[in-house]
Amino acid sequence: MSVPPVGARIREERLKRGVTLRALARAVGVSASMVSQIETGKSQPSVSTLYAITQSLGISIEDVFNATPGDIPPPEPEPPAAASVPQPAAAPAMVVTVPSPSREDAAPLPAAPHAAPVEEGSGDESAADGKAVSSAAAETLSFMGPLLRSGEREVLELESGVTWERLGHVPGTNVDFLLVTYAPGGSSSGTGKLMRHGGVEHGYLLEGELTLTLGFETHRMRPGDSVSFPSATPHRYQNEGDVPAVGVWFVHDTETPWPPTR
Repeated sequence: MSVPPVGARIREERLKRGVTLRALARAVGVSASMVSQIETGKSQPSVSTLYAITQSLGISIEDVFNATPGDIPPPEPEPPAAASVPQPAAAPAMVVTVPSPSREDAAPLPAAPHAAPVEEGSGDESAADGKAVSSAAAETLSFMGPLLRSGEREVLELESGVTWERLGHVPGTNVDFLLVTYAPGGSSSGTGKLMRHGGVEHGYLLEGELTLTLGFETHRMRPGDSVSFPSATPHRYQNEGDVPAVGVWFVHDTETPWPPTR
């Protein structure tokens, strides 16, 4: 079973709000080309970029995960490429995987469409209605639990060697409950800049070591160490070691309304 690509989910929310690629790119501080590549799954956002995008759109990370396939606008036709212009190779796609649920009565979800790049100024910026999905399929997407076995969870691979494994979700709450892995050299920011976002952050490191830059201070996290701080404090995580750093993180978004304002 698969879920809609995170990039397509971002594109859906952008179109709902009538925001252009360039306007979102300016708000986030990246190029319009980068936003387009993220939306089409051709590039992976860093943790900081993903949080900046959701904050600019007024949604939460949980909103990015929680989508039904019918909500995603259908793909737009690829603009014809000029014969004389060589096409660059596509970057690795952002991966979201969901193994088959343990519930035998769960309805299968239709494959999610992959959105094509949107060319600014084309005038085709409206979202089309998608097909409705069964209530069982929608329930599978919105509720994760009460018990999830290893191998039954959603996995999101981000830029800069960071992997998020979604440990569960209860509808009506706005909490990111994640098993986070930083590969050696991995960082929450591909540019090295500190990030900030809404909510309160709690983390507990299980394996490896992480360097946490929090405001003007730097902390070395080792197995058994925990952190708690307002996520609006500029911060960055980085694995400077040679083994993966693994921990459990909760981010409670206290600023985004629930349900989100449309």
